[in-house]
Amino acid sequence: MKYSVVVPLFNEQESVTPLYVKIIDVMDTLGESYEIVFVDDGSRDGTFRQLSEISRDDERIAVVRLRRNFGQTAALKAGFDHSLGEIIISMDGDLQHDPAEIPRFIEKIQEGYDIVSGWRVERTDHWLTRQLPSRVANWFMAKLSRVELHDFGTTFKAYRREIISEIRLYGEMHRFIPVLAQNLGARLLQVPVQHHPRTAGHTQYNLTRTFRVLLDLVTVQSLRSYFTRPIQVMG
Repeated sequence: MKYSVVVPLFNEQESVTPLYVKIIDVMDTLGESYEIVFVDDGSRDGTFRQLSEISRDDERIAVVRLRRNFGQTAALKAGFDHSLGEIIISMDGDLQHDPAEIPRFIEKIQEGYDIVSGWRVERTDHWLTRQLPSRVANWFMAKLSRVELHDFGTTFKAYRREIISEIRLYGEMHRFIPVLAQNLGARLLQVPVQHHPRTAGHTQYNLTRTFRVLLDLVTVQSLRSYFTRPIQVMG
């Protein structure tokens, strides 16, 4: 399998079918084998039913269903674990990420980068509750981690399998995949992407997540600083 597109979903029944159509329209133009791994993160609406119907008619679709809502990091990890592609593309399921951008991510991976991360230059979500906390958190993360990314929070990324398989994920740590990957010597690149307004469903983001993200940043910094010096930590 050449490519895997991993999409975590939570209560996105109105977005599932149009997103599926958009992805296959793009991936079919690449002329390589691919799969789409949809991860239903404990949805309580008709998301899983729609995914089941799609997967019955298209063998390129894999559906993973989690028993309850575990959160985006766990859903992404489940998708990565069930994917088969040499190159993995992850994206949100709310149609705010444009599948038309996928070929550019793949092109950069083929140029030799290990991770290509999207950068939502012009965000369309609420300024006070989404954009401002995100900018503050991104500034802190860039300064503390010394990884020059403008947008840690987006899931719109492409990875080489050998890199993502080396990274353990929990908490809100999907945001810090580039930081952990750089610790492994990975080459990183960010590319500007469009950010479309949400047209259906409801955002799962709230301000308490910003606090959890900062706590996970402390964990990541500890891992980076003491990964090769465990005896010193114990001392």
